[in-house]
Amino acid sequence: MVEHLEFTANYNDLSTEQGFQFEFVCGRCNSGYRTKFKPSLTGKVSGALDAASSIFGGIFGTAANIGDRVHSATWEKAHDDAFVEAAQEIRPHFIQCPRCQTWVCREKCWNTKKGLCKECAPDLGVEMAAAQASKSVEEIWAHAAMAEEDKKLGTEYWREGITATCPNCEKPLAANAKFCPECGYSLKPKDKCPKCGAKLLPNAKFCAECGEKI
Repeated sequence: MVEHLEFTANYNDLSTEQGFQFEFVCGRCNSGYRTKFKPSLTGKVSGALDAASSIFGGIFGTAANIGDRVHSATWEKAHDDAFVEAAQEIRPHFIQCPRCQTWVCREKCWNTKKGLCKECAPDLGVEMAAAQASKSVEEIWAHAAMAEEDKKLGTEYWREGITATCPNCEKPLAANAKFCPECGYSLKPKDKCPKCGAKLLPNAKFCAECGEKI
């Protein structure tokens, strides 16, 4: 009778008729360990009987059928014994987290200081480094230089009263332009005197400071 075993959800059975092999996998990082291939004596015996039946037939054929039935029961017992042996061999490399109940590898995924897996209790140094790297990336994106064609959308232009469509031809404007690309209409009315630089009054035809015609 095979004893109750842990690891039932964390292994792959690679066994064949010729022998037994198992692969145990960490529930966190998916890395693991594979046991050495253990040849099956019953598999070799069955193969020999099959060869004899194909050559001689008759009594050997009957013997092969009996051998298969014996082999099936014997192979299953050998398989169970091999699994118990493999689990005991691999057991020291894994540990079960008392918080999430996941079986993890001791080498990479176990926080010895906290007595928990690193999913439940991550290494603080690693988390700090990751957080700093993430913050650096965010700052790079936030302060990245704008593309040349988008520079006129910077904060220094936000108070200008950007127009979405040309007031003359009513075509949509894709950028903060000075002139409409469709009809050439001036989109930026002059707010300073071209001669003295004084601020112009709304709809002024002449500069109030120097009398320059606008």
